[in-house]
Amino acid sequence: MTSRRVSRHARVRMTAAVATVCALSATPLAPRAAAADIPPYTETYRPQFHFTPEKNWMNDPNGLVYHQGEYHLFYQYNPNGNSWGDMSWGHAVSKDLVHWRELPLALSHDDSEMVFSGSAVVDRDNTTGFGTKKNPPMVAVYTSHDKDTGVQAQSLAYSTDRGRTWTKYQGNPVIDIASKDFRDPKVQWYAPTRSWLMTVSLSAEHKVRFYSSKNLKDWTQLSEFGPSGATGGVWECPDLFPLAVDGDPDNIKWVLVVNINPGGIAGGSAAQYFVGDFDGETFTAEDKGTYTPPAGTVVQDFEGTDFGSWTSTGTAFGQSPAAGTVQGQGTVDGFDGKGLANSFHSGDGATGTLTSPSFTVDSGYLNFKVGGGRHPHMAGTVMEQGPPPAGTVLADFEGGTYGDWTTTGDAFGTAPATGTLPGQQEVSGFQGSGLVNSFLNGDSTTGTLTSPEFTIDRAYLNLLVGGGHHPVGSDNPTAVELLVGGQVVRSTTGQDGEALNWASWDVKDLAGKQAQIKIVDDNSGGWGHLNVDHIMLSDTRAQPVSQETSVNLVVDGRVVRSATGSNSETLDWASFDMRPYAGKEARIQLVDMNTAGWGHLLADRFTAAETPAKSVVQRADWADYGKDYYAAVSWENAPGGKRYMIGWMNNWDYGGAVPTSPWRGAQSIPREMSLRTVDGRIRLISRPVNSVASLRQPYPVSASGITVRNTSKALADPAARGKALDIEATFSLKDADRFGLKVRTGAGGEETVIGYDTTTQELYVDRTRSGAVDFNSTFPGVQTAPLRAENGKVKLRILVDWSSVEVFGGNGEAAITDQIFPDPASQGVEVFAENGSAKLDRAVIWHLDSAHK
Repeated sequence: MTSRRVSRHARVRMTAAVATVCALSATPLAPRAAAADIPPYTETYRPQFHFTPEKNWMNDPNGLVYHQGEYHLFYQYNPNGNSWGDMSWGHAVSKDLVHWRELPLALSHDDSEMVFSGSAVVDRDNTTGFGTKKNPPMVAVYTSHDKDTGVQAQSLAYSTDRGRTWTKYQGNPVIDIASKDFRDPKVQWYAPTRSWLMTVSLSAEHKVRFYSSKNLKDWTQLSEFGPSGATGGVWECPDLFPLAVDGDPDNIKWVLVVNINPGGIAGGSAAQYFVGDFDGETFTAEDKGTYTPPAGTVVQDFEGTDFGSWTSTGTAFGQSPAAGTVQGQGTVDGFDGKGLANSFHSGDGATGTLTSPSFTVDSGYLNFKVGGGRHPHMAGTVMEQGPPPAGTVLADFEGGTYGDWTTTGDAFGTAPATGTLPGQQEVSGFQGSGLVNSFLNGDSTTGTLTSPEFTIDRAYLNLLVGGGHHPVGSDNPTAVELLVGGQVVRSTTGQDGEALNWASWDVKDLAGKQAQIKIVDDNSGGWGHLNVDHIMLSDTRAQPVSQETSVNLVVDGRVVRSATGSNSETLDWASFDMRPYAGKEARIQLVDMNTAGWGHLLADRFTAAETPAKSVVQRADWADYGKDYYAAVSWENAPGGKRYMIGWMNNWDYGGAVPTSPWRGAQSIPREMSLRTVDGRIRLISRPVNSVASLRQPYPVSASGITVRNTSKALADPAARGKALDIEATFSLKDADRFGLKVRTGAGGEETVIGYDTTTQELYVDRTRSGAVDFNSTFPGVQTAPLRAENGKVKLRILVDWSSVEVFGGNGEAAITDQIFPDPASQGVEVFAENGSAKLDRAVIWHLDSAHK
């Protein structure tokens, strides 16, 4: 799964620059260890009823199986640190899916392999010969990642003592197709053919492959599924299982879960699913038919011989619309008619803008097609690099030497570079004539460059950085680190482009401390180098130059809506909600300021309409619509034929930067899954496992008959406050546009908003003011899920933990899982309504005991 970001990055880094400018540049890293006097499981953000390891990094759930009264949870684990690396299988067991007992490491990495994601089965008939009929073995089927070659193959390990100790099979691997993107086997017993069935991902091809075996050792390929649905990122951690529709045992459908990263519904990582049929060899998804976008008034379709009244700058868009693909470009499709805006003129190195004349907003939505690079607009960027802010320059690398900086390795040479090095693409954006450039003799060289100590006496530390995107926490970083007391407290990296751009760290909390800068190039693969210049302390944050490829809506001189491509030459529908700007003057601006991989933009068919168009991603089906539900897989052999699913409660966009220590990573609450017909379509339904109720304290707080209008009101009973809560609430629709509950409210406006939007018929979670949100630019935001009110009422089930909310709307047809990092003192619960009134019919709030007791 994405535990193998090493191979995924190796594939992506040559074709696409990361969207944001130094997304980690202002990221305070969590301390390396919790304070020694804090007992385990009481740390500030420690989940109280979600599984976390006592310490170190965790990601995907693996090997989910029920055996001899225990639910086994294996998981991707780094036994040696709090960031991704040395992937192994951690292990925990539970009798009720809520109270977990962490066990010793199950499957360890070694000198030759890392142990990536997979599954486990109980070989009841001893088909492998690893055990006996009386003592059947538990068999793990995992992806072995070859440390030398990067090849991923499927391997076995077995246990005959209830999973406590494991032996790797001497005949490994059992399937090897010499691929670096072949992973995450989910194995189950398929009774009709009395054989084992493996579902495994060809991640880069957006395919799932099926294999069959009689003994788990010898496998025969059956079929493939995909590409289909959302394909904006790699496909990982597939799962296939049958469920009854609407509880009817005579109507069985199969669900194929395909986790995707990036390209999920809320951005980054997510769990997609397909409903269909499986005949023992082939999975066939239900046909959703052809999509027809809403009708409207076309305001620009680029069908003319020129851009008409739209004005252009730069050279990227050319002098007129493109007739499809331009020279040197991959095949462009998905546009309407004969023409479109295409900024690949002169290749990815060209930049420019294309801007509409001003118009009065008089429609509800602006629908359009967009493609090209995934480089979103970032607030605070400027179109041109200005002079550095005032401050103290720590290093400008202008003297022809590194001065009193110290070097190791051979990547940095004996002196600063004077620009582009042999074999390198053009380097730009540095100040003066000197810079640090570790491309010396190519990407294969490695080393470090470390400054002498200095005192932090300003609010910000600014620096120019470019080169490879290999952040701290990845296997082989290319990163600039700020060290205090020898520990990394801030870091940034390049964006797979040679142009340097400003990164800025807020260091006010480090005032007066002694620090060092360490430039690390530990990568010898593609983009395995760094460019660095003009490191300075200042009371002003440096403004990075835009590197976006985006369609922007500009109102009152400010970008208020933005969309970007998905690193694809296929255009897809996007939509701007124009309703908040009715009657205002606005402009549409297409911006290409990116000169690296996928540094271009495609756009077409701008249409004013009263309903939004939906993209392929929006039309896909998702097990959860939040930012933090990934690698979702289900348990085999659960009692009573139940199907329970769990996901990694994190997102690869910021997974390595969440502010937790000495652990990093949590699992979602396990969920019971079912299929139900909703609005004429079969949907995957999820509800928290019933055993969560065992944590409820005996005396709940209830509130009923509360009508609020255009306000937010704290629940009167002070006992409603809390950090770990289970809330069931029912609202009656009145005339409010939005209504719901706010949890973890506190001083300074801290709040996590859980609401329902009647105008869009969507459940939503707004965590923009939920506490610590500034550790990554993609973390704050609003997540939405489609949800229809039933008989004029909206039902919510909300699980609040010390660092998360999980929201289930209706009868489980909408789920949103989001991490939050509020101040521990923020414990309020409020009811609210916006632009009208709503009625809280009834809310019952249980305080939850810790599952660690």
